[in-house]
Amino acid sequence: MNNDVLINQFLDHYWLSSGATDNTLKAYRSDLTMFEKWIGHSLTKVNDQTIQQYFDFRQKSQFSSATQARVLTCLRVFYQYLLTQNSIQTNPTNKLNHPKQTQKLPVFLAIDEVSNLLDAPDTKTLFGLRDRAMLELLYSCGLRVSELIKLELQHLNLTEEYIRIIGKGEKERILPLGELAIEHLQNYEKKSRPHLLKKGQTNGYFLTNRGASMSRQNFFYIIKAYALKAGIDKPLSPHTLRHAFATHLVQQGADLRSVQLMLGHSDIATTQIYTHIQNVQLKAQHSKHHPRG
Repeated sequence: MNNDVLINQFLDHYWLSSGATDNTLKAYRSDLTMFEKWIGHSLTKVNDQTIQQYFDFRQKSQFSSATQARVLTCLRVFYQYLLTQNSIQTNPTNKLNHPKQTQKLPVFLAIDEVSNLLDAPDTKTLFGLRDRAMLELLYSCGLRVSELIKLELQHLNLTEEYIRIIGKGEKERILPLGELAIEHLQNYEKKSRPHLLKKGQTNGYFLTNRGASMSRQNFFYIIKAYALKAGIDKPLSPHTLRHAFATHLVQQGADLRSVQLMLGHSDIATTQIYTHIQNVQLKAQHSKHHPRG
């Protein structure tokens, strides 16, 4: 059986058994095709030494550890499939360990940088009132941008000082609102939103100049523009204020379980990255100020 047939049969099986996305299937096809070209013969005629030599070659070619890990996962499941089909006797990837990956920490803003960013909108304008309210809300509650743009009027109770969020997997969580966030949300509701509604009617909370709900792209353009105005030259993402929210809570002594609940993380391991950020900061301060740092 030629390599193309093997790869196609494997990908069909993998899609049926795992429900893998199109992107994953495309990446695996590319990984297997590249490996096939490198060995220059049947994919069934491979041993553990061949696999090791291939990864040594990739290491010299300076592929990232994340890419290396994905390729190894691909080859492992591919050869496990061949093993179950009795096309090979042993899985040649068994002796190879996953490459060690450096944990990538999210970009975060210091407290003074957040203050500068939140102060950037001109609250004398309709859009400035809206944008200040959006930024204050994100930093007050640590929302995902997807949660922010799906907000509707009925999700906020400014009198009782809470917000109801429908997060990933349609999971609901109730979050407290800070005083400053409430103040700017009230200003937006009274002085800006009625004008942005124009003649239309929508339950969407944050509106564009056309009276429609804000999109993720709209928000990203907005935060980048205000970061530039605030003199922040760090690479920002739509979740920058979410990361700042979590990092600053951990720095001020909030317990990790509470931060997990507020962020809507299903696994506390996801939340633990913010303790790593704090540790990196402490190490940097030690190195900078300790006489033997």
